[in-house]
Amino acid sequence: FFDNAMSFFGFRPSASLSLTFDGEAGRPTVALKPDGKQSVEVPIYAGADEIRGTLDIKVAKKIEHIGIKVELIGEIDMFYDRSNHSEFTSVVKEISPPGVLTTSTSFPFEFKSVEKPYESYAGLNVRLRYFVRATITRQYSSNMTAEREFWVQNVSEGEPEINTSIKMEVGIEDCLHIEFEYNKSKYHLRDVVIGKIYFLLVRIKIKHMELAVIKREAAGSGPNVYNESETLTKFEVMDGAPVRGESIPIRLFLSGVDLTPTYRDVNNKFSTRYYLNLVLVDEEDRRYFKQQEIVLWRKEIG
Repeated sequence: FFDNAMSFFGFRPSASLSLTFDGEAGRPTVALKPDGKQSVEVPIYAGADEIRGTLDIKVAKKIEHIGIKVELIGEIDMFYDRSNHSEFTSVVKEISPPGVLTTSTSFPFEFKSVEKPYESYAGLNVRLRYFVRATITRQYSSNMTAEREFWVQNVSEGEPEINTSIKMEVGIEDCLHIEFEYNKSKYHLRDVVIGKIYFLLVRIKIKHMELAVIKREAAGSGPNVYNESETLTKFEVMDGAPVRGESIPIRLFLSGVDLTPTYRDVNNKFSTRYYLNLVLVDEEDRRYFKQQEIVLWRKEIG
């Protein structure tokens, strides 16, 4: 919460503004760290939820204004171009006509049926955020504003209709031939990846094998696309040399990993995809790997 009317000379501000959301104490929250500042708990809403709350104005001295409004804004920010704010949702509510504030007062607000089609996202090069902004517009002085962010998550309508298993073979001719299998190709965010690795031919000495979850973010469009890869988690599947005919089970719990659903071309601005990366390391520290994309979806809020 903030007030931008503080004089350069340190005079007391005319008023302070704060925004609260109805029922936020009972909602799940997500911790955000805006631009390196202290972590803030932000309430989570589903995309279809109404946003209701109250603007509280504590008046220190008389304020003449030409209107008070609240706005619900959804925007995408590119970190490589701080001036690039792309609004995809913007709804304005006028909550007070021109007048004079002499005592502290409160104004309720609500936004019904406002489209919130995308999930909130804080990435490596891009963020998508929703916030409510209150503004007291003044004719001869600077406007007074407050902002309050909220987080949006959209639950999938149900289990994916088609969810086939993944089977792949990988090898180096006459040296190594393995087959791996994952139980499905689409996982919810608290799912478990279950699979097996079969060694059909082993003529090099494998020292160990690990499985990693990799996130790939593509932000921007045209020539200004920034691609980033991040290894979110990895665990050792096997330590020691396998033999021909051996089968290694895989069980990877996704619930402890910082994941989002798979995002494809969000508002023509960014995409986020996830991959399972199987890595084998031989005794000479050569690495052999095979990546396979998986689709992630949200089963529940939180």
